[in-house]
Amino acid sequence: MKAFVFTDRALTRRTGQFVWLAIDTEKAVNAPFLTKFPVQVWPSFYVLDPTTETVALRWVGGATVPQLQKILDDGQAAVGSRGRGLDETLARADKLYGQQKNGEAAEAYREALTQAPPEWPGYARTVESLLFALQASHQREPCAKTAREAFAKLARTSSAANVAASGLDCALELPAENRERKDLVAALEADALDVLAEKDVPMAADDRSSVYISLLDAREDAKDAVGKKREASEWASFLETEAAKAKTSEERAVFDSHRLSAYLVLEQPERAIPMLEASERDLPDDYNPPARLAAAYKAMKRYDDALAASDRALAKAYGPRRVLILQTRADIYAAKGVAAAARRTLKDALRAAEALPPGQRSEGSIAAIQKKLDAMP
Repeated sequence: MKAFVFTDRALTRRTGQFVWLAIDTEKAVNAPFLTKFPVQVWPSFYVLDPTTETVALRWVGGATVPQLQKILDDGQAAVGSRGRGLDETLARADKLYGQQKNGEAAEAYREALTQAPPEWPGYARTVESLLFALQASHQREPCAKTAREAFAKLARTSSAANVAASGLDCALELPAENRERKDLVAALEADALDVLAEKDVPMAADDRSSVYISLLDAREDAKDAVGKKREASEWASFLETEAAKAKTSEERAVFDSHRLSAYLVLEQPERAIPMLEASERDLPDDYNPPARLAAAYKAMKRYDDALAASDRALAKAYGPRRVLILQTRADIYAAKGVAAAARRTLKDALRAAEALPPGQRSEGSIAAIQKKLDAMP
């Protein structure tokens, strides 16, 4: 979004309509903001009501410029909304969603869809928000079925990728004994494949990339190793094509994370080294390239190179990301066979996690690190 969307000149007409603010969630100084406005998924975008200092609208994930324009229009309408009927229902759903009351938000979004007329312009955004609210409130079967129903309307639109991927993810999370699981997975996997086949439909590259991730999970669920490698190969090719179009180092580096993931699935981590070396050279203040190099070198069993890259990442990292880098560093030591160093580094990660202020501190992360420490010899 930062590299491709917020730089678009079409957004200049929004000057004076919003006070723009970017929050680095890794910095301790922003912990109070996160305490008031918790972030579940990155990226997340909020339209805040300046009078009440509450979230009027939340959007999770990426967006194209037209999608963002619609989000901003809806955000303006939601701020201080006193509308009636559908407008009031949607504003209430958006506020509940912004407060991360996902179960209540899902009910309100469903009510809005029931009230909406045919060809309602707000349908796509409402469905995407509903799907995330259902997923976040662990309503897997309603999520999968809603995505199936909505895909027929939203195929060949910029929302199709999110609908298919969210629905497929929900279907895969259904218990094995669910009678409808098999059919839902098959149908939503077919929807996801349709999204990738429609290459001329404008949609965010990271949304299309997320569809590949969901398809990989589906092939993993089916225990289809050959199919998983095939999807990973197509995913890598897609990402390489998109990265080749980049006009700046920042644009190219946007694809580094997913490209590394694809190469790791393909068991070809060496393919990531040139791109990550270029990103580290071109973005010297960014901890991400050396952190990703550490993961790539670990997969290649070049443990000393992995530790050196980890050193460079730690010198630049802060906040929760530092905890993750320390965990990877512990894994490198463990893979190298240096158990004492692995345990010591994991203890460092635990201390760093426990020292984070409210808003950044994650009890789940602390518990996971402690569990891993307890399992060490």
